[in-house]
Amino acid sequence: MERGKVNKPTAVLCGDIHLREDVPVCRTDNYEERQWLKLDFISDLQNQYDIPVWCSGDLYHHWKPSPYLLAKTIKHLPKKFCTVLGNHDLPQHALQLLDKCGVNVLAQAGILAILNGFHFGQELDVAKPTLHLQAAHGLFWERKIFVWHIMNYQGKKPWPDCTDPTASSLIKKYPWADLLLTGDNHKTFVEEYEGRLLVNPGSMMRMTADQADHKPCVFLWYSESNTVQQVFLPIEEGVISRAHLDVKEERNERIDAFISKLSGDYKTELSFEANLSQFFQTNKIKSSVKNIIYKSIEA
Repeated sequence: MERGKVNKPTAVLCGDIHLREDVPVCRTDNYEERQWLKLDFISDLQNQYDIPVWCSGDLYHHWKPSPYLLAKTIKHLPKKFCTVLGNHDLPQHALQLLDKCGVNVLAQAGILAILNGFHFGQELDVAKPTLHLQAAHGLFWERKIFVWHIMNYQGKKPWPDCTDPTASSLIKKYPWADLLLTGDNHKTFVEEYEGRLLVNPGSMMRMTADQADHKPCVFLWYSESNTVQQVFLPIEEGVISRAHLDVKEERNERIDAFISKLSGDYKTELSFEANLSQFFQTNKIKSSVKNIIYKSIEA
């Protein structure tokens, strides 16, 4: 979303980076190479404008990254990188276990900064607004900015019994927030209300088959006008496969057919042993297998 002519951007907004060593089952390309290329792209943006990068959580896919993954992160992570903690970043999703996680290791080494408050599971106090990022890297803007790892969405519920807030209700709940940067939902959307913004960048990588049409991106935020500019990350087409889902569906169909067949042949008036005997009579079962089954029944 762009509005007319704007000055130098204030920050890069991103979220749900999910750095990992394993490869999602849907990917057919060199997944690790692509994730570092995208992170390098964000680093180039940071270098171009010399501005901080704010992440809304889940830097890692698992809270305990290997030494290899930590080393690669140090090499590719953008400068002035600030983040809150997402559920994937925290052992047992518990903030009190922060000291054990990989993000904390990088923070202690000065590679990144952990922003104050609103990590996964925390709640903003409606009555007591605070200027969330005023101390981040010594920078200050006359804007109230909140980075929060909280699930929210636009449109219909992502699942039937979802109790998470909509983006619209969230931005209206905190009228003193000029910018609310959220994470956890891997879809990209921007909610605007009375000149204020809620930005949910979405995931940096496409990790599931249903993300085939997802276009990973980050946003440049302009504090003066409180507007954002969407910047798409480089992607390769045709690298998301549904083959594993097709195999699963075929397996489920076979299981359903098997259960249906059993349901049709099974006679409730007979005992388990009688039904088992009937099953043996109508199917070619080895005597050795029959003996094992009968022994287990007698035990």
